[in-house]
Amino acid sequence: MRKTLIGGQAVIEGVMMRGRTNVAIAVRNKDGISIDRKGITAFSDRHPVFKLPFLRGMVSLIESLVMGINAITYSADVAGEDIEEEPTAFDRFLEKRLGEKLDNFVMGFSLVISLGLAVLLFFILPTWTANLAKEFTQSGFLLNLIEGVIRVTVFLLYLVAISNMQDIRRVFEYHGAEHKTIHCYEHEEELTPENARKYSTLHPRCGTNFMFLVMVVSILLFSLFSWPNLLTRVVLRIVLLPVVAGISYELIRWAGRSNSALARIVAYPGMMLQKLTTREPDDSQLAVAIASLEAILEIEGDDDIIP
Repeated sequence: MRKTLIGGQAVIEGVMMRGRTNVAIAVRNKDGISIDRKGITAFSDRHPVFKLPFLRGMVSLIESLVMGINAITYSADVAGEDIEEEPTAFDRFLEKRLGEKLDNFVMGFSLVISLGLAVLLFFILPTWTANLAKEFTQSGFLLNLIEGVIRVTVFLLYLVAISNMQDIRRVFEYHGAEHKTIHCYEHEEELTPENARKYSTLHPRCGTNFMFLVMVVSILLFSLFSWPNLLTRVVLRIVLLPVVAGISYELIRWAGRSNSALARIVAYPGMMLQKLTTREPDDSQLAVAIASLEAILEIEGDDDIIP
């Protein structure tokens, strides 16, 4: 079985696939499947120092967030292009003020809001809640452990909650289609819905695995510190977030390439979580994921995406 560098993401009514130097987004709309191909230059290619282990994980996290928001915005436009909506007064005001910079503004604003909500929900809330346990223990290690357990619990509850939303469930079906398609390619089978259908919706290099590893690594890393006041704890966790991301990235990169028993053990919890973030797709969704991957293969070929 071949190993690849192909990565992907489910979007609205579609799938984004990313190769070494290109990204392709396939979206189903009323006219069939629309495909957008775009060349990309990784920040680490412009600044090679960020190709070093741990540093590359920090950069990859930000690049993936930016690329993901752009892909979702594009897919929303394409999937809903047959729905005509009258722009609001606020829309017209922003377009007048920002002109061609409007898309960059919206993307940047979305990124800031996404990061802010993630920090609030998964870092500030758990550390504030764990502080209530000081009435029962003064052990910094134990308080950090309690905080970590709360963080993982919040993450699980969040996944359960969104997985029951109808629109999100459809995105999760495309997530499953993305994984099945990559499995099919890695097993060197012809890319058809029939061949892809038989593979698992779970994949060791999934972003769900990465998020779970971030939770675990943060528990281990933060447990090395004492339990100062709330403000210091929150600042410390935000400052150390790039370090957590760097370590987690190296772990998931290794787990995705290794066939060892230890790699399977490391990947197993995240794989099980994918049962919440993926659903069985239908053949039309598999066709969209295949179209996206084929667009990358057409540009880059096998040699460019196999490490």
